[in-house]
Order: sequence, then structure tokens, then C-alpha cells
Amino acid sequence: MKSSLQHTIKKSIKLIGVGLHTGKEIELVIKPAPANSGIRFVRKDINPQVFIPARLEHIVDVHFATTIGVENIRVSTVEHLMSAFAGANIDNAIVELTGPEVPACDGSAYTFFTFLKKAGKLAQEKPRHYMKIIRPVSVSEGESFISIEPSDELAVTLEIDFKHPLIARQKFSGVINEQTFKKEIARARTFGFLKDVEMMQANGLALGGSLDNAVVLTESSIVNEEGLRFPDEFVKHKVLDLIGDLYLAGMPIIGHVKGFKSGHSLHAKLLKTIFKNSDSYKIIEKEKPSLKKAFWARFNKRASEAVAHF
Repeated sequence: MKSSLQHTIKKSIKLIGVGLHTGKEIELVIKPAPANSGIRFVRKDINPQVFIPARLEHIVDVHFATTIGVENIRVSTVEHLMSAFAGANIDNAIVELTGPEVPACDGSAYTFFTFLKKAGKLAQEKPRHYMKIIRPVSVSEGESFISIEPSDELAVTLEIDFKHPLIARQKFSGVINEQTFKKEIARARTFGFLKDVEMMQANGLALGGSLDNAVVLTESSIVNEEGLRFPDEFVKHKVLDLIGDLYLAGMPIIGHVKGFKSGHSLHAKLLKTIFKNSDSYKIIEKEKPSLKKAFWARFNKRASEAVAHF
């Protein structure tokens, strides 16, 4: 069931980790925030401190990861944390960082999601807004594409195709909610090919990449001794990225997303196209059930339980 109210976390949480691309140790603190303030990032290592709203208009780079920024201040690799916020249904929070990148943790969203759940959710007396898709929107780049069409819930149908024997063509299709995110998506790790990682590190990228925060593949095998967490972990991580990128809309989206070989660039392009075409969506609030409806719902439930018992 969709929440009718906005939520923040009950208490602050802190973790320390290494940035996937920078290789730097970074402290991350997530704090409660007022209603209607959204998710905002701030670099504690830079003065004066500037808030960077986690919104589409602040995306400044989509190569290898999603980077947001204000003026010359940037925070990169926000997609896994944003995915955790979306999965945990957190609307408002302040994210403080001591460096330019969100820590990689284990390469998935699970650490962030677990910390958010431990912090607890605090309901705020402001309605939660949803972007409900009412007309189809699609974008493409070469053979890659992504689209969204009307639906009563957030659903994702995503397919990937890699010329690698252990990945090949994988497809995920399902409804995304807090339960399915925790069970099916949150633990899916980022992945890369050993030859590409070596090339990127030689060029100053992926400096924090390791078997602790990514699935690494050679031409014919997986380097990680523990193997995969899911048989289709590769496509599920792409779904994880998609959820995090779409949360940069500034609110949850209600629609059916369909994609083939999409990535951060196409995700941002889809959001831009949605906002550009104002007739493709409407902003709604989750209606609270009337007292009369609530009464009859409880009455019918009890009646059904009584009949079942009899």
C-alpha cells in the first residue's frame, strides 16, 4: 500500500567506506530532515557548505555513475544510496559526506537499506506526492531504449544483453515495493570485467574497486570466490540503478518502466523527457480511506474470518 504521508528517518546513522571510483575513504552521515525538503547532499570537506538537492536538474554527469552537483561542487555515485531511499520509502534526509563520492560498501544498496531500516521511519504531517504516468514516454540511444507507460504501481521490465557466457541475455520483470526491493533487488552488486577494471584504474578510475564491492568477471569466469547472490544478479543490479536514478524525480513514480540495455544516460534522458512533456504525468497524493470505508473494510475482514473459523 502506498503511504499517504512523507517520511524521514528517526535518528542519524553513520558509516565509513571507500569510494568505488576515487578509492578514498569517506564518512557518510544520514540525518533526519524536515518535510518537503527532499533528499539533499552536502560535502563536509568543502567550505562554505552547499546543499545539493538529489533532483534531475542537478545531474551533471552520467558516465560510469550518476553524479549530481551545484556550481563546482559534486557528489558522484549517488544511485545506490538513492535506490535504498526509494526502496525504504524515505522522502526527506540530509546526506553528509567527507569526500566527493558515496561509499561503495559492498557494491549494492543493501548496506544503505539496512542502515535506513535500523534508523527507523518517522511519519511527517505532510502528504506524500507521486508522479503518476498517464501517457507513454520513450527514449532511445542506438539499440538501447527505455520507456514508461501508465500503471497503478511501479513495475519494471528490464532486459540486458552482454556478449559474455555468464551474463548473456537476462530479463527481470516485477512490481517494485519495499518487500520486493529488500528480497530481490537490494543485494544485487555492481559488476565489471577484469580487463576493463584494469584499464579504468590505469586512467584514474575505479581506484576503489575490489572483490569486496563488485562482481568481477574474466572472459570465462567469475573471480569472486563466493560467486553470485542471484542467478540473475547482473540484470537485478541494473534494476537497482534504475530505481535510484528515477528517484531523482524528487518523488516516487507510478508507472511501468520497460527497457533494453539502458543505463544512467538513458535514465536521465527519460526523466527529462517526462518533465518536458507535462501532459505525460500528473502529481497525485495517496488518498486516505474515509471512516465509512475503513469501517466496512474491518467489518468485512472480521466477517470473513468468522466464516472461515466456522
